[in-house]
Parts: sequence; structure tokens; C-alpha cells
Amino acid sequence: MPAPGTTAVLALLPDAEPLLELASQVDTRVVRPGVPAHATLLYPWLPAEEVDARELERLRAVLVRAAPEAGRIPLRLAEVEQAGAFIGIPVPELRSLATAVRTAFPEQVPYGGRFGQDPQVHVTVSLDATARTAADIARRVTGRLPIRTEVSAVHVVALTPDGWQVLAEFPLTT
Repeated sequence: MPAPGTTAVLALLPDAEPLLELASQVDTRVVRPGVPAHATLLYPWLPAEEVDARELERLRAVLVRAAPEAGRIPLRLAEVEQAGAFIGIPVPELRSLATAVRTAFPEQVPYGGRFGQDPQVHVTVSLDATARTAADIARRVTGRLPIRTEVSAVHVVALTPDGWQVLAEFPLTT
């Protein structure tokens, strides 16, 4: 579990929330509480005490430059990936946006380097499931796909003693 003061740059995906609810119905322990369905662009980002107006403007500028002119990114959540106890849904449409954010903040290595310098963007559906539970969740989630949705904003969140809190929201338009 991350420590208070940890921040992340996320694309919230409320249309994917039913997938997390499905996983939670199988086993409540496999879904992390406190953050809705999302795709992570960069985690961890800066320590919360370093997030100031200058860094937020730097991030906003990167997002606006990297976002499509329409200010919306259509998504198609279409396949389940299972790696051991992990169940995720790839979100390749957000790859260029994530890469732009990661390139702008090279000192912040995604996931501490556990998955390389530029891991694929995904929605985490469940973590730490038993093999049987993961297979059941994967089967159930597959039955709910595809989901078509879009991203028109990115959020910065910080972990506080009371849970994850939104620090900023950036529409993907100028």
C-alpha cells in the first residue's frame, strides 16, 4: 500500500466501474478501495508536498499538447489480460498521453520500475486474487466487454490519511 503523500495522474473511467463491482462481488479483497475505475498515466507522480501551481501548470501544458484537438479520446475496452493474480483491461488509446506525461516527468518512474519505463496503460480490475478467483473474474468481465467510453479530462489524486483525494482536474482542451 502506498504511503500518504503519494500522488498519481489518472484518467477516470466511470463506465468501467461495473467491472470493478463484478470483481468485488466475487471477492471484496481483490478490488482496492477509495479510487474509482481508472487508467493510470503516471504513478507515482510527485510527492504531494512538491505539487504546486508550477508543477500543475507543467502537467496541464503536457496534457493539452498531447491530447487530440477535439479534447476527447474515444476508448474501447475490449479484452481481459490476466497475469497471475492480476486482471486488467488494456487501454491502448491512452498510450500516447501516458508516454507524454512520463516523458515530461522522467524522474518519476512508473510503478517504481516494476513494469519497465513505459508500461502499457490499463484499468486494474483486480489484484492479489487466487488463481481460481482470478479465472472467475476474468470470465465474468469478458462477458461485459466491450465497453465504449471516452476520456475528456485527467485527474491528479493524492493519498491522504483519509484516502485518495482529487488535487486537480485538467480538461483535455485549451
